[in-house]
Amino acid sequence: MEPGAYCRDVESYLCRRNAGHLVRIVGPAFDVVRGWEARQIPLSVVFRAIDRTVERREATGARRRPVRIEFCEADVQALFDDWRRAVGVGGGDRGAAEPAGRLRRTLVTHLDHAILALTAVRGSERHSPALGELAGQVVGELDGLRAAARTARGETRQRLLARLADIERALMTVARDTADASLRETILRETERDLAPFRGRMPEAAFRKSLQAGTDRLLRERLELPRIAFE
Repeated sequence: MEPGAYCRDVESYLCRRNAGHLVRIVGPAFDVVRGWEARQIPLSVVFRAIDRTVERREATGARRRPVRIEFCEADVQALFDDWRRAVGVGGGDRGAAEPAGRLRRTLVTHLDHAILALTAVRGSERHSPALGELAGQVVGELDGLRAAARTARGETRQRLLARLADIERALMTVARDTADASLRETILRETERDLAPFRGRMPEAAFRKSLQAGTDRLLRERLELPRIAFE
């Protein structure tokens, strides 16, 4: 995408998330966003980073000035790192280490988050009955695994992690099978757009794997499903 068009899309989304307040991306702000485009950071990642920054501000309950794009930079970097790991592609500063200051959640905290999110899925009418039923079953199993997670070490921990990966695959299979066809098509188009800058240097098998991982990632976000697997 041409840098100017990329910046205009980011500016439009930022203004919408700022309740219509016009926040121009010019000068140093334009250089920041142009840098994201040069590093081939997908617009979907930037938009989610804007969402995260705005939601964090709104959670304080205080009236504030509109969010500027520069305030989103840390979230853009963190989410881009997550995206690259999820879909298995390089880009930007390839091989970068985990950003300093990012706290890694414990396995127990991870399970607590998953249980809470799946409890909401189980009671939501926006999800298919099959997905809601499976979410309820998974909540029960994760609740049982949570106690073991506190002290699991060595092979016991590895078996627990393998089970979490199996649960996630089963959950995503049902999510894909029961998702609305128009949603699946939209997600596929968005993922193909995100991967387009990397397509030329990816073998076909690697591209297909990344495409599946990318569509699963977006589907998980749209359906507000938590990660179950733990790395």
